[in-house]
Amino acid sequence: MSVHAKSALLGPSWFNDVRVEIGDGRIVGVQTDVRAALEDTQVGVLLPALGNLHSHAFQRAMAGMTEMRAAGRESFWTWRNLMYRFLDRLTPEQIEAIAALVFLEMQEAGYAAVGEFHYVHHQPGGAPYDQLSELSQRIFAAADHTGIGLTHLPVLYTYGNVTQAPLTGGQLRFGNDVDRFLTLVEGCRAGLPHSDSEIGIAPHSLRAVSPADLRRVLQAQPDGPVHIHIAEQLKEIDDVQATFGQRPVAWLLDNADVDARWCLIHATHMTDDETHGLARSGAVAGLCPITEANLGDGTFNGARYIAEEGRFGIGSDSNVRISLPEELRTLEYSQRLRDHERAVMVKDEGSVGHALYTGAARGGAQALGRDSGEIATGKLADLVAIDRSHPTLCALRDDQLLDGLCFAAPDGLVTDLWSAGRHTVQQGRHIARDQIIPAYRSAIAGLLASV
Repeated sequence: MSVHAKSALLGPSWFNDVRVEIGDGRIVGVQTDVRAALEDTQVGVLLPALGNLHSHAFQRAMAGMTEMRAAGRESFWTWRNLMYRFLDRLTPEQIEAIAALVFLEMQEAGYAAVGEFHYVHHQPGGAPYDQLSELSQRIFAAADHTGIGLTHLPVLYTYGNVTQAPLTGGQLRFGNDVDRFLTLVEGCRAGLPHSDSEIGIAPHSLRAVSPADLRRVLQAQPDGPVHIHIAEQLKEIDDVQATFGQRPVAWLLDNADVDARWCLIHATHMTDDETHGLARSGAVAGLCPITEANLGDGTFNGARYIAEEGRFGIGSDSNVRISLPEELRTLEYSQRLRDHERAVMVKDEGSVGHALYTGAARGGAQALGRDSGEIATGKLADLVAIDRSHPTLCALRDDQLLDGLCFAAPDGLVTDLWSAGRHTVQQGRHIARDQIIPAYRSAIAGLLASV
């Protein structure tokens, strides 16, 4: 299999008439200044496809249902209560159908892989399924159907808050002690859908996992990605500081061996010292700008983090809207609005779009434990082609294309996408769209009838 592009981004630079050969899911050769062969898939612009490093797939079915203001002040915490009531009705079949839709939409948006931060493990009320990993297996089935690259991140969720209160209500579907969680992880490891799939762990947050349990699970899983929600909300910071005597990021950096396998999701509220510490650790800041804006979380300390050469990636989190360009755009615009200046998320000088896109490509690959993030021999063939003939891009030079994609382009510019060589989006449509969309509509109709 081979792809020929009129223009392609190879490392930091643009090249013309590029031929990329693919074998066994990886890039086995890259040539420049060559003509297309008859058997080549011919595209306009070829880019390394990003990984979406943070998703809760089931929340996609809630999109548009939580935007009404009730009496009093609406916040993340009132949204969370609505989410708990929603998920108390979800069946395994519905979870699979929702995840398939989400993964389809991600690939059509330009994501070749996803980190599924998966915390719905049990039946309503908290009783385990006969197969402990039943709901993870549903995620695997959706990934297999859609062909998306998957880094599965089973979540350890033990307590209702930072004071180690017991789980209640919707949280009961999340709960495991460390022993059962480790059994769950091993069950998941045995059922991953593709050879390029990865397994990691996700201690949910310092609200939901005790320090002792965190140490134990890290000792039991010394390799692979580690993702954790951290410092998303001001109340969370206040609660952790009151209980642990430190802010969340500072406590984690002081009490865990945070290194390149870690991804700190959100890290929205950091002091300059915490920002410096996270950047120096080699970990990835997992940013979800659309969800963070939707939930009123706050603004990431981006300018200082980029100045410190911190690593970052992007995720769609609640999946209220799945748009790769808009995630990058929202990240940059949040910085501009806060700092009252332009072109913030680039160190020193240069193209902001290029810095955003390539930074997220590298950081996302690292966070997912995925050998991708650039078009180079030996890397996984995670590739995306975009339509350069679109009016928002047709007047731009190669070195302006990523600025156009990030700041001017609408959705729908992806023409083709490969996930580890699986050509899942062709002519702008996912190859399984005609099966997945009706299945989702049927599942959501059944869900709404039960709510």
